[in-house]
Amino acid sequence: MFHGSPLLSRLSVRYGNHQVLTPTTSRLKTIKFPSLVRHYQDSVQFKPARPPNPADLPKPRARKIKPPFRQRKWFRRALILSGVLGTAYIIDTQLNASAFMRSVRTFRTAMLVGLDYKINFREHPPLADSIEALHHRNAERVFDLLRWNGGLYLKIGQAIAMQSAILPPEFQKMFAQMFDDAPQNDWKEVEQVVREDFGKSVEEVFGVSFNGEPGKGVMEKTARASASVAQVHWARLKDGREVAIKIQKKEIQKQIGWDLWTFRVVTWWYTYWFKIPMYTLVPYISERLALETDFENEADNAEQMAELVAGEKRLRGRVYIPKVYRDLSSKRVMTAEWIEGVRLWDKDGIQDSWHGGWRTGSPGAGGNPLPAIPNASADPRIPEDAPKNYLLKPDRSSWRGRDGKGGLGLSLKSVMTTMVDLFSAQMFLWGIVHCDPHPGNIFVRRLPSGKPELVLIDHGLYIHMNPNFRHQYALFWKSLLAFDNKTLAEITKSWGINNPDIFASATLMRPYTGGDKSTLEEIRRGSGEGSRERQERAYRMQVKARDGIKQILGDETKWPKELIFIGRNLRIVQGNNQFLGSPVNRIKITGLWASRALTENKDLGFGERWKNWILHLRFRCVLVLSDVVFFWTRMKQFIGVGKGMEDEIEERMRVMAKDFGVELNHGVFEG
Repeated sequence: MFHGSPLLSRLSVRYGNHQVLTPTTSRLKTIKFPSLVRHYQDSVQFKPARPPNPADLPKPRARKIKPPFRQRKWFRRALILSGVLGTAYIIDTQLNASAFMRSVRTFRTAMLVGLDYKINFREHPPLADSIEALHHRNAERVFDLLRWNGGLYLKIGQAIAMQSAILPPEFQKMFAQMFDDAPQNDWKEVEQVVREDFGKSVEEVFGVSFNGEPGKGVMEKTARASASVAQVHWARLKDGREVAIKIQKKEIQKQIGWDLWTFRVVTWWYTYWFKIPMYTLVPYISERLALETDFENEADNAEQMAELVAGEKRLRGRVYIPKVYRDLSSKRVMTAEWIEGVRLWDKDGIQDSWHGGWRTGSPGAGGNPLPAIPNASADPRIPEDAPKNYLLKPDRSSWRGRDGKGGLGLSLKSVMTTMVDLFSAQMFLWGIVHCDPHPGNIFVRRLPSGKPELVLIDHGLYIHMNPNFRHQYALFWKSLLAFDNKTLAEITKSWGINNPDIFASATLMRPYTGGDKSTLEEIRRGSGEGSRERQERAYRMQVKARDGIKQILGDETKWPKELIFIGRNLRIVQGNNQFLGSPVNRIKITGLWASRALTENKDLGFGERWKNWILHLRFRCVLVLSDVVFFWTRMKQFIGVGKGMEDEIEERMRVMAKDFGVELNHGVFEG
């Protein structure tokens, strides 16, 4: 029945077999495919559907919910920003000496201090217990910033410390610590600076050896002194010269540009915010600070000062400037003659008994070579088991005696007279002024004649006065002591100063009584007030002090920028005199040099100089009264019923300043 069917012509299927009908025979042929049949049977086997066992199912997974598009965008931005900041931080710390982070830290502190004073500097501070508490916490902030940043910030902190007498007591206590030595850099950083500047190693530049090679010099790896900008190492060259190698700290070169830029920004901000005209002074100050890190400039200043001292017969033989070795110096390395002496702050070492022998002086005094080293230590070597701070410099303190308690046997008066003479000549004769004469930069030596010799070091911070201003400043000082108020008013007006009395008092470091006495009258009006009234008045007088600064600055376009650093010099010299017990009449000596300079000024005509000579003789007669006052204070000091002249001047300034909301404290060298 299926014959001829199209289906049978192709394939006939039966259980278990495949039947194929071929067209030629028209017969069914059975072909067996067991594997195919089994597969077919399995595939068609019926199995009922059963629900899955819950225990066999995997644990459910939490559904992933994508955050909104806006959140994803900000997350990516935060991630990118974190990466950028992290990379910048690593680059800044590793390659830029943390200069950027120092600036950020400064801006943060400046903002906190500025806001704090803007909000709380008033009679009843809303966020402070008192004005004193306000000063204290901000003094801590500024002090922590300076110590944390280090470098040039320490230099600024020391400058603030030298002027801290006019700051609130809370600032004075903090900044008394700014004279501590700064930490020294590792020897590897010292080697890197030398190699960068000279293209050679330390051994090649200075001809030294650290393992005792014959015919070589020696050098200490431990610094003898370390300051904010540089550190000093002792060395003896192969020709026997002993030298002080001053090496700038490696990070200073990278930090100074950022630091000065930050200083300018903060000063501009405070000038605008507190209405005190200071910003015009910033370029001049920044230039001086930048030059202080250029050791070639320091070498120039040292050589020029040595020539000026040698050419002035009144100072020749009394002052010594160490020689600079130019072939071993660069912008960041300065090699100079090593000085053996007593620092000015060692009062006992200056005046205690001399045990060095008759007609002998300190080692190297008078420019003589240092005494030869005994043969036993002619070629000192560093032992293999020596500590890292092993020192090689020979000891030359035999002049102190067996017990080590001796001194130079010098008069403090002669020492201080030489110092005032030196800096007065700089201001009035030469117009080239060393502006950092603190006790650490002045050595005292004993000449074979038994007289003192001052050695002045660290010539980085100098100012150069133009001849016209130098003449004006000499005339200003002479007029101060002669109570020539008309000349004072003319000079200060040309300098843009609106209150000559305040500026005169600041220059003399004592109340000026030759003017219109408006300042003293203000003090007398408040002397009878009760304690409550004085407390309320303190705020108003601090505001008046701020206004007084504005009056001193006056027209800032006319104000001589040199006065900033000249005032610093005068303040430090006064502190030196007071520290030594006020042995000299500093004001009289300074005034005499000012008057004498007017007679010797070669820029003036012969007739004017002759007129100044006559006025100078009259001026000296006027100063006899100053001698009488000084002698009287010395007598009271000697019998124990009074203090030195500088101390009495300070007391008068203290009374005057206290009513202006300022607590004077001149103990600037206690730290």
